Amino acid sequence: MTERERARRPEDLTRLFVERANAGDAEGVAALYEEDAVMAYPPGSFTTGREAIRALWEKVLAQAPRFAPETPLPTLVSGDLALTSTPPKDGAGARAQVARRQQDGTWLRVLDRPEFVTPTG
Repeated sequence: MTERERARRPEDLTRLFVERANAGDAEGVAALYEEDAVMAYPPGSFTTGREAIRALWEKVLAQAPRFAPETPLPTLVSGDLALTSTPPKDGAGARAQVARRQQDGTWLRVLDRPEFVTPTG
């Protein structure tokens, strides 16, 4: 497995996601999640577990969508949990993720409610 940068702060997860997704690195995207993480996608359902999240991202990234870096909203931290979010393009609501500090001090996503847009090409 390739040695990848790890999230030293909860806010790093969003930047690392954009970098890895734009590189087509589904395994690297999945590595940002805990083993039993849950993602609220596809619409109306959930994807549970790092392996299922990796498989989902392989399908999504095969379409070569481009993700732009976004300015995060203020992070809320309570002990080893953090709530990160970014405003969606339409300004309604927000994408939100819950991250947990790992034993080595890095952060991984536990819950993820992304906003997906259909890639244009």
